[in-house]
Amino acid sequence: MKATSSLRPPAASAERVQEYLADFMSLLRAVDPEAVARVVDLLREARDRGSTVFVAGNGGSAATASHLANDLGKAAKSSGRRPFRVLSLTDNVPWLTALANDEGYERVFAGQMENFCAPGDVLILLSASGNSPNLLAAAALARRHGVRTIGLLGFDGGELLSLVDEALWIETRPGLYGLAETIQALLCDVMTTCLAEDVAPEQA
Repeated sequence: MKATSSLRPPAASAERVQEYLADFMSLLRAVDPEAVARVVDLLREARDRGSTVFVAGNGGSAATASHLANDLGKAAKSSGRRPFRVLSLTDNVPWLTALANDEGYERVFAGQMENFCAPGDVLILLSASGNSPNLLAAAALARRHGVRTIGLLGFDGGELLSLVDEALWIETRPGLYGLAETIQALLCDVMTTCLAEDVAPEQA
């Protein structure tokens, strides 16, 4: 008896690719360039005054947080301006797991920020749902300490939409994590590109 495959036939796979790309293009059209520019300005100001930029996310968004911290710290340095003081709160695994084990997973980002944050710093929160308890806790701590907050959000924006100072919210159907996280990664690259091209006056 011939085994049947659970995989889509090639034609169906190609159709799914086209559907995905069409969905992604609709998200691109929903991007507000003025909102992105406001976030770039906020980050530029933080860089120029020597404030720290913190970045946090869970799952795929944790990977994007690490990528963004890398690009702000290294790629944006090509501008010749003051380098970013940037820290991804997802990257110190021993500290993150100690906080999760001893204080609860909702404390993994806020617990780190308590040691570092100061008024004028910036916290970037990446989330598809906008409802992760550890990101909500970090946003609450940021507000108490005078830290400005930026949210890159999907779905319906979640609770974070009303808590952050600046939101790059690209509405997606609930559960479409891939599309939400992919558009957020692209927005991170756009922001980094703007900041890397922000050439110091003596170089202009």
